[in-house]
This record gives sequence, structure tokens and C-alpha cells, in this order.
Amino acid sequence: MRRASDQDSRRVFTRRALLLGAGQLALVGGLAGRLYYLQVVEAERYRALSRDNRFDLELTPPARGRIFDRNGLALAGNRDNFRVEIVPEQAGDPARVLATLRRLVEVEDAEVERVLRAARRRRGFLPIAVVENLSRADISRVAVNAPYLPGVRIEIGHSREYPFAASAVHVTGYVAPVSPSELTGDPALELPDFRIGKSGIEKRYDLEMRGVCGRRRVEVNAVGRVVRALPGDEGRPGRDIALTVDARLQAMASARLALGAAELVPRNDPRARAAQRAARRAGMDIGPEDGDVALDAEGALATPESGAAVVMDIHRGDILALASTPGFDPNAFNRGLSPGDWERVLSNPRSPMINKAVSGQYPPGSTFKMLVCLAALEAGIATPETEVTCEGHVELGRQRFHCWARHGHGAIDMLGAIERSCDVYHYEMARRVGIERIAAMARRFGLGAPLGVDLPGERPGLVPTPDWKLAARGEPWRTGETLIAGIGQGFLLCTPLQLAAMTARLANRGRAAVPRLLRDPAAPEPVFEGMGLASGHLDAVLEGMVRVVEGPRGTARAIRDQDGGLRIAGKTGSVQVRRITRAERRAGKVRNEDRPWRHRDHALFVGVAPAEAPRHAIAVVVEHGGSGGRVAAPIARDILVEAARLDAAGVAPAGPPPPSGARS
Repeated sequence: MRRASDQDSRRVFTRRALLLGAGQLALVGGLAGRLYYLQVVEAERYRALSRDNRFDLELTPPARGRIFDRNGLALAGNRDNFRVEIVPEQAGDPARVLATLRRLVEVEDAEVERVLRAARRRRGFLPIAVVENLSRADISRVAVNAPYLPGVRIEIGHSREYPFAASAVHVTGYVAPVSPSELTGDPALELPDFRIGKSGIEKRYDLEMRGVCGRRRVEVNAVGRVVRALPGDEGRPGRDIALTVDARLQAMASARLALGAAELVPRNDPRARAAQRAARRAGMDIGPEDGDVALDAEGALATPESGAAVVMDIHRGDILALASTPGFDPNAFNRGLSPGDWERVLSNPRSPMINKAVSGQYPPGSTFKMLVCLAALEAGIATPETEVTCEGHVELGRQRFHCWARHGHGAIDMLGAIERSCDVYHYEMARRVGIERIAAMARRFGLGAPLGVDLPGERPGLVPTPDWKLAARGEPWRTGETLIAGIGQGFLLCTPLQLAAMTARLANRGRAAVPRLLRDPAAPEPVFEGMGLASGHLDAVLEGMVRVVEGPRGTARAIRDQDGGLRIAGKTGSVQVRRITRAERRAGKVRNEDRPWRHRDHALFVGVAPAEAPRHAIAVVVEHGGSGGRVAAPIARDILVEAARLDAAGVAPAGPPPPSGARS
């Protein structure tokens, strides 16, 4: 019985051992087969996947260099840009999550559609920006409700910010996304949020202000998902730029230039309310809803003037203000301009995108007359006492050249001719001295060539000569063109910056002041070379400029300070942009108010203050502004008064450098 029982036990054990062995054999065979499949059949596929699971180099944009004024105020900086992103695969249902998000922050319908389209097209783990430039209050609401917003996360980037906006845009310039034509192969330019300088200082010093991108290595899998990030190089922020501009004076000059001859009245004034109602009925933009309202002479809402104003420190060459109006808001380029906004900027007849201070070229008009007198004095052709009789016109052959004073000025000497801006006197001086000497004097005062200021787009102007006309037009020079050049018209062209530099050179005893915009505290004070002009001749011309404002018949006597405050020496100018015909003169249609805006004269003024010890030089050009004495001169006075106030409130200015090269 025991033997039979042992035999049964061995049979059971043998069967179980066989079953276990068969199972083990099947398992080993399955594993071997799977290994064969993976290592032989699918070898090429997994070899490719292994190559794709690699370390990539990731660039991080650096902080762009900032722009400061002479007192350390930021003209351009960087601010935190809070944005909300959504990761579709984590959100589950992006449409539902976005609906919840819209109850917390404002998201346009178009933006929701854009995000949902991107979620359908892109890989689910890639984040999609939903809304940018959110306030801290908005971000707080999103953060508190994070449990109800799966897949939503808050990211912080940097956006360019221009605190002085339109008032300084033609100095700072602006940044915008890189266009295809601007790609150079630099991988930084292909970063989604990278911006480069498009104008102004932002463009001139773009490479230095970009900085160096940070680099870090990230491990990504075969489908591009970041597996882990490793420490790397943090990069280097861009270079900060310090300018000679005073931001306070810049803002004031821009606002005053835009105001022109208009009157500021409180918004609740009946005249302001009437003007706004009329503008609304006409479908016009009435501007911001707060602040005073600018009204023109007819009581309608005034259009901002188009022009430029430049203020220089005559001893150092520092540009304290460089205004061009109208301007535009550079911050809008960070937010993104709509096609309609861009079209409005480009179609504006007053050209807000052009920096008129360095790129606008205008005939200098009567502001050029001091150089004509100086050329005559230096050539020994005239003295300050030389008289000419003005009968209201002068004839040359069959041509008649008119003075602005219809009935003339009578017998008048040089200082009186500058004071009263007599055209006939300067026609005669130009005829006697000749165009070659006039052109040589103009070039000595910085006209006809770029001054090399640190802004892109500076134009050279034009100082014509017989050789230039023959080469450019194939025509000989005519004597009548010399007479026209004597009153700053004809072919002559200058930028407002050149006019400011010309005035600075007159006022600082004939030293060749060179305007500068970049401020380097470590650099030595500039020493300007003398121009070899006789001090007595400079004194005579400057005395004529004082009489323009202080004299009883001066063309800018309206800006004289009756209380004995700031004394200004200057010169007015009114430049015809269209010749008045004889028929129009007979009909009496010579007033600017009777002509369309584009046919009105340009209004100019150049000056220095204080007259007894010049410190600041200014040039103002108001396009189609009409009279230099009535429009440009009051603007210049107000700006010079503010410059003197700021100068007195700040650090005491250093004295002028010693004279160099002057003749007695």
C-alpha cells in the first residue's frame, strides 16, 4: 500500500514539474521573442528615438539696456509683463477652462478662438499664451482661483516701457518684433518675444543694448517634451545709455510746441464744451477726457502743431531737449498695433513718424540773415554802420524782389536791418558779398553737412554754390539766386538741429560748438575750436539779435519780458513754401490765414538766453505756422524760461571753456 502511494505521489510531482517547466519555457520563449522583436525587428526605430532623446541648447533673452536722461530719469526701461498661459493636455477641456478664466480677467472672443485653434494644431504639452500685460490685481485673482483652472499658469516676462511716451519718442525711438528682412542668422533674433530697435537711440545702439542671451541645456524626449533642465549661463544684460537730455524740459518743450498759438482752457469752460460738441458732430477725435482743452483762434479744437524744437547748452554742446511733433506712443508697439492704428499713423499729413529735428530740412529764412551780415563784415565789405535805403523792393533786370514791409524801411543800418528783418538790406549785402563767401560762412557754422549726433536719419541740409547747381541741375548760377539766398530762401536747406548749433556758435564767441546727445560722465569736458572770427563782428550781430526782442521795432518784441526777467536775444523767420503771385498781391491775398495749411509759411525762431551771458541756444520750427514772431518766438521764450528755471533749480552749471582762436 505504501509503495502504491509513493508511486502516485511521484506521478503527481512529475506532472506538476512538467507543467511548471513548460510554463517557464513559454515565459522565457516569450521574453526571448520580445527581445528579438525590439532589438532586431524594431532596432532602427528605437535607434532613431534614442538619438532624438537628447540634450538641446535653450536660449533665454537678456534684459535690454535702459535709457536715462541727464538726471537719471528713465526714458526707456523694462517692466514685468505678467501673462497667462494654458497647457492643453493639463487643462483637459480648454474651452471650459477658458470660460472660467474669462470670469476673472478680460479675454477677447478673438483671443479665445486663437487659443483653441492653437490647441488643436499644436502638441498638447506646449503652453499657449492667452493674455498679456495683466495687472497685479488680475494676476492675484487668477492665482487665488488656480484650483479651478487646470492647465493655467502665470509667467513673467519683460516688456519695454517708455514713461514719457510721445514726448520723447523721437529721441528714444521704439522697439518692435524682428522682421524677416532683419534676420541675420543670430538665433536670438528668432526668439518669439525678442525685440530690436527700430528708430532713435534704440536703433543707434541696438547691438549694445541687446545684451547676451542666457544659455541652458535641457533634456528633451523624442516628441520634444522637456524632461529636465540643467544649470547654464545666465547671459548678460544690455548696456544702459545715458543721454544729455533733460526729461522734464523735453516733455515741456514737446507739449508747448504741439500747442503752438492755441489757447488752453479748462474742460468745463463753455467754449471748450461747445468745441467738443462740434468736433463730435463732425466725427473728430476729441482726445483724452481729462485735462485742459486747446482751442484755436476760431474757438475750435486745435490740431497739434507740426514742427521741431532743439535746446543746446552752448558751452558743452549738450542737447537738453530735442522735440518733434506730432509724436506717437512707442508703448503701442509693445502691445501691438491694429491695422487701423498703423494706417492712421502713416496717413497723418503731419508725419508723426519723422524726427523733424534731425530729418526735417527747411529753408532757414530770416534766421540766416546774421550769417550774411557776418560774411559782409568779415570780408570788409560793410560795417555795422553801413546803410541801405529800403523802398519795399529792389529790382534786378526784369525781376522785382520784395521786402516783407510793403512800403519799405527807409534808410537802415545793419543792426536795424537785423532788428526789423529788412529783406532789401540783406538782398544788397548778399549781392555785394557773393554766394561763395556766404556759402563758406554757412559751412563754418555747421550748415550743409551732418553734425554727427547719435541719432539715425540725420539729414545734411544744403548750402548751394554755383558749382553745386551746375553739377546737380546743369544750369548756371544767377544773381537773383544770390539775393534769395541772402534772406535764407531758394535752395538753402537746414535742419532744426543745425540752426541750434549755428546759434550756439554765434553766442559762444565763435567757438565751433558740436551738439552731443550721449552723456559720458567720465569723458573730459569738450573744448571747442575757435572759428577765427573777429569779436567785434560777433558783438555787432549779437547786439542786432538783442534788438530783435528788446528793440522798439524788433520783430519779436512781443516776447520781451516787461518785468526785467529773462532777457532773450534771437531772430525770427517766416519762410514761404509757395511764391505769392503778382495777382495775389494785387488782390491782397497774402495773409497766411487766407491760404490752405500746406500753403502757409513756416514759422522759425532762433535765440539764446540769458542775452547778457548766453547759456542756452534754441531753434524752433513750426511747419506752416505762419509768422515767426507770433508763433515760433513765444514757443521759444516759454521753453527758454523753463530751461533757465530747471538750470537754477539743479546743480550750478560750470563756466564756459576758455576761448580759443578768436580775433579781436
